[in-house]
Amino acid sequence: MTSTLPAAAGPAAAQPLSLGAALLMAITGGWLMDLGYPDVAWWPMTVIGTALMLASLRGRSVGGALLVGAVGGFAYYGLLIEWLTVYLGVVPWLALTLAQVFFTSLGGVLIMLAWRWVPRAWPGVAGRLILTPAVVAAAWTAREAVASVFPFGGFAWGRLAHSQAEGPLAHWAAWVGFSGLTFLLAWFSAMLVAVVVERRVGMLRRGVLVAGASTALLVWPAVPIATTGTISVAAVQGDSDSGLFAEYEHGQILQDHYDATRPLFDQGLDLDVVVWPENASDLDPLRSAYAASVLDLVSDRLKAPVVVGTITADDDETFNSVLLWRAGEGSVDQYDKVHPVPFAEYLPARDFFYPLAPSLFDLVPRDYSFGQRDTVVDLDGVIAGISICYDIVDDDLLARQIDEGAQVLLAPTNNADFGVSDQSVQQLAIARLRAIESGRALVNASTVGASAIVLPDGSTLDSLPLFEPGTMVQQVPLSDTVTPAHALGRTLEWGVILFGLLSIALAAALLGRRGVSSRDPESAGGFR
Repeated sequence: MTSTLPAAAGPAAAQPLSLGAALLMAITGGWLMDLGYPDVAWWPMTVIGTALMLASLRGRSVGGALLVGAVGGFAYYGLLIEWLTVYLGVVPWLALTLAQVFFTSLGGVLIMLAWRWVPRAWPGVAGRLILTPAVVAAAWTAREAVASVFPFGGFAWGRLAHSQAEGPLAHWAAWVGFSGLTFLLAWFSAMLVAVVVERRVGMLRRGVLVAGASTALLVWPAVPIATTGTISVAAVQGDSDSGLFAEYEHGQILQDHYDATRPLFDQGLDLDVVVWPENASDLDPLRSAYAASVLDLVSDRLKAPVVVGTITADDDETFNSVLLWRAGEGSVDQYDKVHPVPFAEYLPARDFFYPLAPSLFDLVPRDYSFGQRDTVVDLDGVIAGISICYDIVDDDLLARQIDEGAQVLLAPTNNADFGVSDQSVQQLAIARLRAIESGRALVNASTVGASAIVLPDGSTLDSLPLFEPGTMVQQVPLSDTVTPAHALGRTLEWGVILFGLLSIALAAALLGRRGVSSRDPESAGGFR
């Protein structure tokens, strides 16, 4: 189609890349995005990688967007969750990666449509350089939000926000939550693309736009958090060989955590709680007199209740649980994991999936039940929220803990299945952002690491080396502050998604009313 603009105006944007170049750019973008996450944690790489991923989708056809989105998603998730191969092998890693590729591929089409239609529907400078990047970012956020909850509870690992735990933008989590931070990162990344391809706006004006957006993101103040006191915590890392394929005698994991705790007995500590990790007692103290006696001993010697992870049973149901144990009283409170991990802690639709790969799904011999209890325990008037391992990625679970009065967060976890890989430090990064988002200190206690106590501003109060037994004993601050992120809940996420979808639909309608073909090849970003 011939442009109605004067020839002297020149093209509004550079022409899109060839499909081969776009595929190479998507692969590079996925690799750079992975570098933004721990262990490397070069957070600017996520911004650059996201920009390359978004740029690779400009000017594609529907089929091209599906292909580029799939290739970029495979490069990104394949690298990010490589830790699944440590003990479980290639098949689970490939299956989970391909599941995410399904969403990145569909999301690529939505992003392509935003690049194609929005700058033509609103061709002004603001439309091209501000609105279009915002709609592109909303499309990315929508894809991420859906993949985080669907199917079977979704896979919320690898959200853009997670890359910023140790960067200068982490404080935004307390303002806008994880989805809001993802949107801001994607918006800025898309703006970089729009600025680079723009041809009708001078370099100075484009530079001012980028500088202004960067400054606003960096200098925006952190949410002030008011503390209401402290709680004395001893968190234990037993360095126990507690993985799925570990060969240990019954009671060995319990013994390892007892041994790691014992040096505290004669220190005269005034503790409020002792935190042991997920699965720290491989013998259920509700059914094992021996395990109960060990916990009684620890609680009595330290004059404090013990938060301990174990596997409990109720008739024919099995739960991944955390007990609050007091000497002489036994379990006085309990949290049962609300959302067991599909294909790890239970097998959805077992009659369907099991015959497809019996040898693989034999690794999931039992199905944990979904917990129905509340998400907090009462430590003599101090309310502590409980997140077991993968719980930490669940937005709704964190919101429940705060709504139920949590003043501090406890995150017992078992990372032994992933060996010396990035999994545990990636999980700690997510936990760090949860502390910021909620305005609560967080105690991350792992069987093997990474164990740390994180303050509400995301800084580390204490930590332990990986694969070494030890304890962290600290005065941990309490807070009742309600952050804007918690007050907004999922309202912002839904608002961003609706904004993106409605903008794309409205742009298509406007172009149709003007008689402009939505399949015009010039729709990639300007006029020839």
